[in-house]
Amino acid sequence: MATRWGICSAGDIAHDFTVALKSLPPEDHQVVAVAARKLEDAQKFAEKHGVPRAYGSYEELAGDPDVDVVHIGVINPYHISTSLLFMNAKKNVLCEAPLAMNTKEVQETLACAKMNNVFFMEAVWTRFFPASVEIRRLLRQGEVGEVKVVRSELGLQLTHAPSAVEKELGGGAILDVGLYCMQFISMVLDGEKPESVQATGALLESGVDETVVVSLKFSKNRLAVFTCSLSVELPNDAVIVGTKGTIRVPEHMWCPTSLVVNGEETQYPLPEPCLPLNFMNSTGLRYEAEEVRQCLLKGLKESPVMSHADSLLLAEVEDEVRRQLGVVYSQDHGATSSPLVVKTCL
Repeated sequence: MATRWGICSAGDIAHDFTVALKSLPPEDHQVVAVAARKLEDAQKFAEKHGVPRAYGSYEELAGDPDVDVVHIGVINPYHISTSLLFMNAKKNVLCEAPLAMNTKEVQETLACAKMNNVFFMEAVWTRFFPASVEIRRLLRQGEVGEVKVVRSELGLQLTHAPSAVEKELGGGAILDVGLYCMQFISMVLDGEKPESVQATGALLESGVDETVVVSLKFSKNRLAVFTCSLSVELPNDAVIVGTKGTIRVPEHMWCPTSLVVNGEETQYPLPEPCLPLNFMNSTGLRYEAEEVRQCLLKGLKESPVMSHADSLLLAEVEDEVRRQLGVVYSQDHGATSSPLVVKTCL
């Protein structure tokens, strides 16, 4: 029986996710409904993608009995409210990253998932690419020995995009692109909390972070560093250095299609899309969708690859970095300090 998807939002990422679903067998994945704030937008989306039902409110989608799981693609500040809406309606949810604006919101979201006994996952799509699966396999087998250093970077010219730079829209380098750098480090180091975090950066006039460099120290003297930016195009690669060798993601580290292991490169090509895409390599969204299906078939409430604990750690590190930079969102007012206990090296 097919996993029946509802799409929350008719925006760019919703389009790409729906196109990616079409690269999977229709007997496994079907989009049965879409909702937008304006019915006209939902109807246009439904017509373009052949979706049977279109709704002019998210509440109507939440009430659709034929929807098994909802993909949430609204802008960052509304991730928590839409996630809670669907989970309180007993819907399984795949929510785009960042899961929420801060640790407090992430904790509230995860508690709601547990209370309603539904599946919930932050859509950190990078973890499900074949190249990422291979990285985890290589690390388990000790291909590069003991990991000592991890580096990742992601910088794109996004200052023209309001959602990337406006504080009220949840913009900022850490939440927009930096989370992909941090999740890579966390994946390589098995979700371990850092012992220390040191962040430095430059802010935009809007008050959000434009470019950030973060250094982290982990147990066993393992070090990591990442750079993220909204104003410049960085090489966008990632490197894992161990005592016996090196794994490198040569480019597009957030949507990888190749790996260089000890000097030998292997390609992991993606399927061709059936419609033009808004973002690079977006047919790779198919892998996180299939992960959701497999988890649902197994009766799991979270993914072992991108767990609730993984999402919580990302939020804790993001909060600590923002605290050091002085980036504060309206959602932070009244929130307690991050539970991430680290040494701040200033």
